[in-house]
Amino acid sequence: MSEHRATIEWTGGAQPEEFVKQRYTREHRWRFDGGVSIAASASPSVVPAPWANPSGVDPEEAFVAAIASCHMLWFLSLAADKGFVVESYEDDAVGTMGSNAEGREAVTDVVLRPRIAFSGAKQPDSTEISALHDSAHHHCFIANSVRSKIRIEAQA
Repeated sequence: MSEHRATIEWTGGAQPEEFVKQRYTREHRWRFDGGVSIAASASPSVVPAPWANPSGVDPEEAFVAAIASCHMLWFLSLAADKGFVVESYEDDAVGTMGSNAEGREAVTDVVLRPRIAFSGAKQPDSTEISALHDSAHHHCFIANSVRSKIRIEAQA
């Protein structure tokens, strides 16, 4: 099996008396093996400004993006296997926080809303598109790894 790594870096700089009062920055960086570095922060819906920065990617957004990205990558591969040419794929995915079965706060629901344009002579019908989404969901490593309910609402 493969391993996938990320380096998370945070330097607070808060005075100790401020830190213990939860008054420290939640801004940090995510670094990946290909050299990409991303500004990250706690969600401003969880930690208010000035301790969270809304311009950084928060873990909840990254979780939703990982699910949507994995689904898309499988969809593209499966469509190619069937001879369909995908011209573009855009997904306005949304994750919703709520209480899980144990009463803990979690991303309980993720809705994928992909809009896909196909080109070429061979065009899938709605049944084939639905089957591609079902198969992509079944194969997605991330979807297979989480307990959140994931729904696909394909857009025309």
